[in-house]
Amino acid sequence: MRFIDLFAGLGGFHVALENLGHECVFASEKKEHLAKLYEKNFKIPVNRDITKVEIADIPEFDILCAGFPCQPFSKAGDRLGLEDEKNGNLFDKLVEIIDYHEPDFFILENVRNLKSHDNFNTWKYIKDKLQNKLGYIIDDQILSPHQYGIPQHRERIFIIGSKNGLQHFSWPNRSNSTDSILNFLDVNPTDATQLEDEKISVIQLWQEFISKIPLQDSLPGFPIWSMEFGATYPFEDEIPFRTSSNALGRLKGKFGIPLKGMTREEKFNNLPNYAKKNQLNKETGKPIQFPTWKKHYIRSNRAFYEKYKVELEPVVKRIKELGVSSWQKFEWNVQGGERDLSKYIIQFRGSGVRVKKTDFFPSLVTVSTQIPIISWENRYITPSEGARIQSLNGITLPKNLGSCFGALGNAVNAHVVELIAQKLINGKPEEINIVKNIKETNGHKINSNKTSELDYERIE
Repeated sequence: MRFIDLFAGLGGFHVALENLGHECVFASEKKEHLAKLYEKNFKIPVNRDITKVEIADIPEFDILCAGFPCQPFSKAGDRLGLEDEKNGNLFDKLVEIIDYHEPDFFILENVRNLKSHDNFNTWKYIKDKLQNKLGYIIDDQILSPHQYGIPQHRERIFIIGSKNGLQHFSWPNRSNSTDSILNFLDVNPTDATQLEDEKISVIQLWQEFISKIPLQDSLPGFPIWSMEFGATYPFEDEIPFRTSSNALGRLKGKFGIPLKGMTREEKFNNLPNYAKKNQLNKETGKPIQFPTWKKHYIRSNRAFYEKYKVELEPVVKRIKELGVSSWQKFEWNVQGGERDLSKYIIQFRGSGVRVKKTDFFPSLVTVSTQIPIISWENRYITPSEGARIQSLNGITLPKNLGSCFGALGNAVNAHVVELIAQKLINGKPEEINIVKNIKETNGHKINSNKTSELDYERIE
């Protein structure tokens, strides 16, 4: 069958559909460097602006594939949805293309937050267009690669549609078994970016921190916000912004800094960033309290520090001197695990230094500073390893590390799409050896440090 690939990125839909024997007849990608890569990888010209294309000029096709821009709906974006002037109306362009060409099927992908965005109003709009305006029978499911043998948590919503109904379709069976992350990693690859000395020092500091907690006591399940250690500014019944300057002067800011004798501006400069805002009810304009979850985190951190103050004080003094506020936060997502940070996957995120078990990769994101760290080798994962995680092994990748992981973070997982498309297009269930399928599709050599065997070429 013939398919088109819109908002194509690195070509995850293309890889999936081509693996099933289908032919791409049209592709569109706005970013110039990704469009050039797509043309190099798949030998097909790429349209650069889908909003300006004449719909009648798009070749006839049977399947439409699109991972339409997720920024309007993502928690990491502004969440303006269909009101987003830059990307929000692109869904309507999809509708126009489907309306004109009437393909047999479509497969759409987006962030899971799409469905609940704007109190489900966005989803109601999308369903109305696809079902009532276009007359397609649709279904949707939130799926993640870890449900299909790939050790990556990456929940995305998939929306499928068929002109002739979906009686033949069922979502791919999920697996209870997941391949080892070691089968997606090389051993000390020569092309890996080594972890910066400054970040190694941060990890060592947090290692010292957790080592101070008695072994018989569990490490906190809530995020550690060290700036709350010694703080007494108000948070339960009122927010600091609504507190008089005199009252604040009798209290302590982040890391227990006394606020007495400071100007009001200086006092707020010595509060955590998340405590400075004047939060107002959008409807009434009246001040509101911190959300319940934030109160819980603040309360829990203050109590935790009071309990272990003697043990932690020397380390906290050094954490206070860290130059990046997010490095002063720590997320231990390894409850019950050995307290050795060199055994885990680590990310430096805006929410803090996050420690994860080695059973799953964290979801690849578009922010290049959040590339997962293989702590036992003091390095970041490589582009080729990231491509394996997205089932895109064997394609040309951007040379620039930030651009590469930005594209991988935006990419659709090709293996998940292939399983969906197989069910949707073939119309019959097939037994699949999941792990074998992954390895054959990815075609990589397990635990090889000979990166040349991966046949990766990178260009600007």
